[in-house]
Amino acid sequence: MFTGLIETTSLILQVRDIEGQRWYRVARPRGWRLQVGQSVSVDGVCSTVQRINGRWFQVAYMPETLRKTTLGERKVGDGVNLERSLTLQTLLGGHLVMGHVDTTARIIGIREDGSAKIYEFHIPRRFARYVVPKGCIAVDGISLTVVDAGRDRFTTSLLPYTLRCTTLGGKKAGDRVNIETDILAKYLEKLVKEQR
Repeated sequence: MFTGLIETTSLILQVRDIEGQRWYRVARPRGWRLQVGQSVSVDGVCSTVQRINGRWFQVAYMPETLRKTTLGERKVGDGVNLERSLTLQTLLGGHLVMGHVDTTARIIGIREDGSAKIYEFHIPRRFARYVVPKGCIAVDGISLTVVDAGRDRFTTSLLPYTLRCTTLGGKKAGDRVNIETDILAKYLEKLVKEQR
């Protein structure tokens, strides 16, 4: 489990397909102590550290993950958002993020709003029902507040700090991002359906 507060960004150093899985070596952030088996959010995808080196850590993804997320498009030199999993001592400053990506969305517009920028995303309709104004959403692992929401789109406002300290600042219209909707909305929907 994660908070959606990105700790740092890093670069993909190597991509290899081995025995039906895709292996990524990601540059190990300075000062990060990692253990094999530890969970790390990579662009919002809960990933298990499988190997560690002084310079990198290695994670692997199944074909299903590559189909459902943007990780299948990532290549050497691409930047990714990173967050280590929660501990009982972690401050929960964002929202509860599972690292289980629901779908991808496409950036359809970016506009200035004072010092901030408003990003507009197109999202598949079957997931849009979980997105509400002032609600939480994770975009490439980043905990964001929804500004406005429609039948197949939503907007968020990003501060200069977020644009500078995550990979979203380098994205443009047409780029795809990983989306995890609020887990509480999905549980509520299931409970209401079962009561009916």
